[in-house]
Amino acid sequence: MATRFRDRFFTPKVARAITSPSGIVIAGAGAAVGLVAGLPIIAAAAIGVAGWVARVAFAVPRAKKGPKIEPFALNDPWRGFVQGALEARARYERSVESMRAGAMRDKLAGIGDRLQHGVDECWRIASRGDDIDQALAGLETNQARNELAELLARKQMDKGPNENTDRTIEALRAQLASADRLAQVSAGARDQLRLLDARLDELVARAVELSIGASDADVGDLDADVDGLVTEMEALRQAVEETNRPGPSRRALPGT
Repeated sequence: MATRFRDRFFTPKVARAITSPSGIVIAGAGAAVGLVAGLPIIAAAAIGVAGWVARVAFAVPRAKKGPKIEPFALNDPWRGFVQGALEARARYERSVESMRAGAMRDKLAGIGDRLQHGVDECWRIASRGDDIDQALAGLETNQARNELAELLARKQMDKGPNENTDRTIEALRAQLASADRLAQVSAGARDQLRLLDARLDELVARAVELSIGASDADVGDLDADVDGLVTEMEALRQAVEETNRPGPSRRALPGT
């Protein structure tokens, strides 16, 4: 989700650019060039203003682009996790916007940027989890288990070895092992993302309380807790994304 222009404009960097001596000099120089060129005073002034505007515009931070979040593209429960994170982020924004302008509001707005990164991570985790569930649905594990049971029973009845039967049994067992691993990853990701969503709601509730009246220490504690939450989300996302890597090198989910 891209940072809004309003949030990028009302920053200390842009405020310094508006009142900076260099901006004033650029405006004066532009007007002077216009007068020397014989332009009317209004046109010369317009050139000066344009130079000042360009100076301020250059100071506006570029929008930070995140992933396009579309919760309704996912199935439940993943959709619900993403919707919950988006709603928590919206509550946080409303609480910060209700505050008076000042240093405390700027600090909480900065924490909000980190919180948005957590929402982006929630979307990535949920998207991957939904992909895993869809892959599981296409594996037809029940059919594979039934076929494996039939082949094992047939093998006990056969008097001699059957290479084709043995290789089929091996393939079915590998398929079911892959399905079991995917199911474990999906279940673990669901449990942890549910917990992280609950913690996100708790942090936003604290932020709403702090927006009424807070100290630097309170904001510092909130900042540290948000950073810790986002770090955990990043670790979970990395672990879930590694489910497409073959072999035992696959990383375990955090906390498992």
